[in-house]
Amino acid sequence: MKTKNFFILFLWVALVHQYAFSQQKSALLPVTKVVDGDTFWVLNSKGQEEKIRLIGVDSPEVRNSGRKKVEYFGKESSEFAKRILNGQRVRLEYDVQQYDRYKRTLAYVYLEDGTFFNALLVKEGFATVATFPPNVKYESLFIKLQREARTKGKGLWGK
Repeated sequence: MKTKNFFILFLWVALVHQYAFSQQKSALLPVTKVVDGDTFWVLNSKGQEEKIRLIGVDSPEVRNSGRKKVEYFGKESSEFAKRILNGQRVRLEYDVQQYDRYKRTLAYVYLEDGTFFNALLVKEGFATVATFPPNVKYESLFIKLQREARTKGKGLWGK
């Protein structure tokens, strides 16, 4: 009897956890600041600003910082992200790891209209593929989109 009660309790806790996760996943969060093509801030559900780093993509650097220097097409990538994200609300989707070593939230980002922002950056040539296991859920999609952008000479692949 104790095993049955334990199983029911376990199942109930798992369902509550899954519901809470799905609610968090579907919340639309306002973008408060765009840093560059692959990093921005949102106002989270606790009313705190949270730094978001896009999973699976890397946009060119827009400014010198530490060991990183301004890169070709950095300004254009940053301006594209600002044009798309400023004043918007986004939905975050997580992969295996939710935070990186810099304590940034790692996420796949969707605009209110359902546009997959990480994929859009690669498709339009404003970012390159940069996947790091175990966060590789959309790696094959990103590689396909990068190949197409490069073939078409889009964005940083321009001739």
